[in-house]
Amino acid sequence: MTYRFTARAARTEIDPDGYFTEAALSEGEDGSGFIMMFMAGEEEPDEQEIALGMDTHCLVTAGQGTAYGCVREVVPTGNVLRIALDPEALGDLRLTDPEIEAVIEAPAEDNRQFREVLARVLGYGRADAVPTRVGI
Repeated sequence: MTYRFTARAARTEIDPDGYFTEAALSEGEDGSGFIMMFMAGEEEPDEQEIALGMDTHCLVTAGQGTAYGCVREVVPTGNVLRIALDPEALGDLRLTDPEIEAVIEAPAEDNRQFREVLARVLGYGRADAVPTRVGI
C-alpha cells in the first residue's frame, strides 16, 4: 500500500556550524501534520557513528520516529515525490506503509531547494545505504 499526503511546506537547512544538512516536507505550512525530515551530517562519520550504524542519511517522521539508511528509492514525477522505504524500518519510523507519495504544493523555489538538498542528504555516508534510485 502507499501512504499519500500533500506537502504544503518544503524546507531546507544547512547548519551554519557544519553539523547537519536537512531537507523536510510537512503537510502544514507551519510544519504540522505528517512530516518527513531527511538529515545527514556535514562531516565524515566518526568511529562511533560507524559502530552505531549512524554513518548514513537519517529519516525522522512525526512523533520522532527515526531510522538510518532506510530510504531505498526517491522518484519525482511532476510535483509528486515517490519514496520507497526499507520495510524493516517501518516500526522505528512509526509508519505502516513502505511507499509514500508526497504531492508537493510548496512554492516552486522551496521545492527546487528541497530537491537539491535532498539529493545531497541521500548521497551521504556508506555506499550500501545510499538509495538505489534517486531520480532528483
